Amino acid sequence: MAFDGIVVAGPVHQLKQKLTDGRIAKIAQPEADELLLTIKSPCGQHRLLISANASLPLIYLTDTNKPSPITAPNFCMLLRKHISNSRITDISQPKLERIICFTIEHFDELGDLCQKKLIVEIMGKHSNIIFCSEDGTIIDSIKHVSAQMSSVREVLPGRKYFIPDTMHKKDPLTTEWKEFSLSVNDKPMSVAKALYTSFTGISPVTAEEICYLAGIDSTLPAKEYSQDVLFHLYTQFTIYLSAIKEGRFEPAIYYDKQEPKEFSALELTYLSAYEKRLFPSVCEILRTYYSERSLITRIRQKSVDLRHIVQTALERNRKKYDLQMRQLKDTENRDKYKVYGELINAYGYNVPEGAKQMEALNYYTNETVTIPLDPTSTPQENAQRFFAKYNKQKRTFEALTQLIRETKDEISYLESIQTSLDIAMTEDDLAAIKEELSETGYVRRKTVRKKIKLKNEPLHYISSDGFHMYVGKNNLQNDALTFDFAAGCDWWFHAKQAPGSHVIVKTNGEELPDRTFEEAGKLAAYYSSMRGSEKVEIDYIEKKHIKKPKGAKPGFVVYYTNYSLVIDSDIRGIQKISGS
Repeated sequence: MAFDGIVVAGPVHQLKQKLTDGRIAKIAQPEADELLLTIKSPCGQHRLLISANASLPLIYLTDTNKPSPITAPNFCMLLRKHISNSRITDISQPKLERIICFTIEHFDELGDLCQKKLIVEIMGKHSNIIFCSEDGTIIDSIKHVSAQMSSVREVLPGRKYFIPDTMHKKDPLTTEWKEFSLSVNDKPMSVAKALYTSFTGISPVTAEEICYLAGIDSTLPAKEYSQDVLFHLYTQFTIYLSAIKEGRFEPAIYYDKQEPKEFSALELTYLSAYEKRLFPSVCEILRTYYSERSLITRIRQKSVDLRHIVQTALERNRKKYDLQMRQLKDTENRDKYKVYGELINAYGYNVPEGAKQMEALNYYTNETVTIPLDPTSTPQENAQRFFAKYNKQKRTFEALTQLIRETKDEISYLESIQTSLDIAMTEDDLAAIKEELSETGYVRRKTVRKKIKLKNEPLHYISSDGFHMYVGKNNLQNDALTFDFAAGCDWWFHAKQAPGSHVIVKTNGEELPDRTFEEAGKLAAYYSSMRGSEKVEIDYIEKKHIKKPKGAKPGFVVYYTNYSLVIDSDIRGIQKISGS
């Protein structure tokens, strides 16, 4: 995650526009490390949430109100005493640090105009909200930090406030070329690491982007490059950061298969392989990113048991498949023993007693073969022995062929369950998958009960040409879509020979345009194990040609004629109507 000084600069820019000259109407402390300020500004009324939570420090504008404790905490009472109904005169960010400073103007007990500072430090586990007087003396903080807790800085009432600068980093917005060159060259490390360890507000993600824009290898040390190359790097460095001074932010979240992987206040071109979703403000991306990450984390935690069951069964079946294939390989030469038996019956009368082998012309190939014999047995007994061996291997081959087919189907089914778990975004989705595993015997029900009524619905998209497209999120839903929901003239799409969702396009008796075929194919590719591939082969066919074999597992269908298309799995631009 790129929660660096550049990301913090985004909210600073937005808050400065919306909250400057605003008055603090209400102050609440919903949590021990959280403030909720209601501010009436010339732009309207806003709620500002400030969290100093060690695992998730945030600051953003919100529309929701949070309940507060009946008795306000001491820090909240102190703020109400000093800055209630006071005016915010300035919002700043010193040296591109992860610090936001609110300058607040109010009248004291004597009626004199004075200033206070509310300083928000967004620094991971060291995050804090500190209230200071005009001269920088700490009045109080939401978290007290004693000398025993930190040897770098005490955060206690009466102490002087200062920004810890143990790394001696420089301000990237004011750095000149000579200072930049010395800072980067002096460090025996990769050029990317030299950037983010030399300048405030620069994260590894931002450093990687600057190196990418400059067209240099970020893993090499700066000493490997000439001064001309480093000057080019400095030029890209200043150009990239100039967007902060000018307020040209491009808040975006970068997604990998629906999962938010990274966010940034400025464009990250080196992540162009990911899906980029733009947002109106950095505050918005923070709200969205952390809510989506929280959802994904929660669903993954809840799906751990199901994933373990599926993975265990999958490994067991793959081992079984490998063993069966090895056993099948042993039966490849079974026909040889049948030929040996026939040749002994045809020419065995010439074999002397006690012979260990015989040579005979194989009338199938016109080649002479040497047949090993048991010298203690008669030719007829040797022939019977070869026939028995042939028949045994033939029976083994036939049985293994059926077992291998069943094992392969089982593996395909379990892989489809894995794909369903990857698609699942809600607890209802997981409940449907668990029910399916119960029906197929992989999960044992604790009590005998009726079949549960599933609440979740398929994903619903609409094509550019106005045709409705539906995507199943699990095998039970795939069956329901294909055989209960779809009409005979509707079109069915699925990734070829890969686990994935059934996609149904409702035609309403109309002919589908080429663009709709392409978009439905993209959905089938995206909601399959081939997601992320640039070329995915998709089978598509009218639903009336889809059959379900008797006794087949959920989601399994057969068809004997189909059309195919090759498409990418990029579904950006396809309008989503409903579904998780």
